[in-house]
Amino acid sequence: MSDAKKLLKEKLTAEHYKRIIALNNPKMHDFVADAVQLCNPSSVFVCTDSPDDIAYFRRLAIEAGEERPLNIKGHTCHFDGYYDQARDKARTKYLLPPGSDLGESLNSIEKTAGIEEVRSFFKDIMTGRQMLICFWCLGPPDSDFTIPCIQITDSPYVAHSESILYRPGYEQFKKFGSSPDFFRFIHSEGELENAVSKNIEKRRVYIDLEENLVYSVNTQYGGNTIGLKKLSLRLAIQKGSAEGWLAEHMFVMGVHGPAGRVTYFAGAFPSACGKTSTSMLPGQTIVGDDIAYLRRKQGQMRCVNVEKGIFGIIRDVNAEDDPIIYQALTNPCEVIFSNVLVDSNNKPHWLGMGSELPTEGTNHSGQWQKGKTDAKSNEITPSHKNARYCLNIPDLDNCDPLLDDPEGAPLGGIVYGGRDSDTWVPVEQAFNWTEGIIIKGAALESETTSATLGQEGVRTFNLMSNLDFLSIPLGRYIQNNLDFAKGIDNPPLIFSVNYFLRGKDGEYLNGMADKKVWILWAELRADGDVDAIKTPTGLIPKYEDLAKLFKDHLNAEYSQADYVQQFTIRIPENLAKLDRVEKIYKDKVPDTPQILYDTFAEARKRLKTAQDKHGDYILPFDLITK
Repeated sequence: MSDAKKLLKEKLTAEHYKRIIALNNPKMHDFVADAVQLCNPSSVFVCTDSPDDIAYFRRLAIEAGEERPLNIKGHTCHFDGYYDQARDKARTKYLLPPGSDLGESLNSIEKTAGIEEVRSFFKDIMTGRQMLICFWCLGPPDSDFTIPCIQITDSPYVAHSESILYRPGYEQFKKFGSSPDFFRFIHSEGELENAVSKNIEKRRVYIDLEENLVYSVNTQYGGNTIGLKKLSLRLAIQKGSAEGWLAEHMFVMGVHGPAGRVTYFAGAFPSACGKTSTSMLPGQTIVGDDIAYLRRKQGQMRCVNVEKGIFGIIRDVNAEDDPIIYQALTNPCEVIFSNVLVDSNNKPHWLGMGSELPTEGTNHSGQWQKGKTDAKSNEITPSHKNARYCLNIPDLDNCDPLLDDPEGAPLGGIVYGGRDSDTWVPVEQAFNWTEGIIIKGAALESETTSATLGQEGVRTFNLMSNLDFLSIPLGRYIQNNLDFAKGIDNPPLIFSVNYFLRGKDGEYLNGMADKKVWILWAELRADGDVDAIKTPTGLIPKYEDLAKLFKDHLNAEYSQADYVQQFTIRIPENLAKLDRVEKIYKDKVPDTPQILYDTFAEARKRLKTAQDKHGDYILPFDLITK
């Protein structure tokens, strides 16, 4: 018997030892034994795929005070600590051995020192507590896309959340045998005070790319603790780079065109930029809202949602703009709310829900009343701006039938979008795959939101909406995307969208419902149903096609004045954007492929030629070829 098995037999009950040994994987046994010895829990619970085990997490989360029941069956609420409300980018670092370099834009720490530090925080951290050992799948089981994962945590809230978000993986591990090729996550919320993590100054999220291993400690917020979410995305990006596939920060949806046609789109948007609401557009179907794996299969690009649930921002979710999600949030099914306001009747409330909010209740700051301020005299909002909901996609009325298809969905289009007040038009098609990856994806900028720590409203560079999660040099990541179209008979068309364009008065030029028209037009283009107008920046819709879509799908009149205002090509702003982004690559990305600079130069030449002919601002009607 190995040393790991001896320790596990000593520390686990007979039932849970039997469960862990049934998975004949020495690397996994070593990982669990090391975690048990390091963290010193009072007991260990090994989760199988059984509904009873999943139900145990739900009960334990409530008993431990990490969740509280709400007024609708299946609904609970979790509160994170006041200063533990978002991904901690500063303390999320890669553990790099000597000689490794991911570039200055990616946080890292010397591996030996980092491991020593974080393991010192884990030492005896679970004394008096139960360790939960969970097995999950990234992607549908029994698929080329599948990655088995093991999560160790002492937080029943984290385990409960993952049971909603991910497919069970215990039986998959049995089929996996002794292979060492799986992802590992160890988390502890640390010492608690009022059921939230206390030692925030010791919050760490360290990622070991060599070992496919993530450490997370002294935090509860899902983005720092739910290992299979953005933490696993970092591991998958490196794995995909080595194996010739892509791991992307993308939704996947079925866009429903004429005569019952469904065209599948993937889309990359930074947090709070319309990503989930796009994937949930009325009349369309959702495969996933956040993370996709893309593979080449039989001359096609195909993709899966690695999750089966949504961990979404709840702010501004209301019955009018997000009817399907709102229905799930207000009817019996399994939902975890986090950092919302809970009134005396255990009813949740959040910013932008479409009804008046109470003037008192319980939120992430404790007992709350209108006008309450924190220690720095900042007003505390009723619900946090980054408050979340966690639910199962199959509980939504628009769940797409390909959600669990092991072959994935065939991609017809890719969309990039961000918060952009003055440059991009609402929807535009790139000229080709290379232009799309470089001008739409690798040049993506967006204004910051409350989903990350720091100042809001600052325009930031965020290539492919994946910058925060990259685990390979940026230049290699761009080249991987460019090369991915090789061998594909008809690569998906690439589009940009912008829901945040403003007029001279500062008002938004798009209505919230308009995004449905932009996506439906992209579907028509992907299937060759409509023509487009060629501009210096790409291909834009014709007015008559948009007017018909507005009438048919929104029952709204779309004026030529709105069209002109929205689809005027802004030459100075586009040139400034190219200059800003190119400087970032020149200053910070030494391995930038030359094709990026060549493509920028071609785009700049087109813009200046058009500027000489038409002036700084070009009306779309002026570009129609007679």
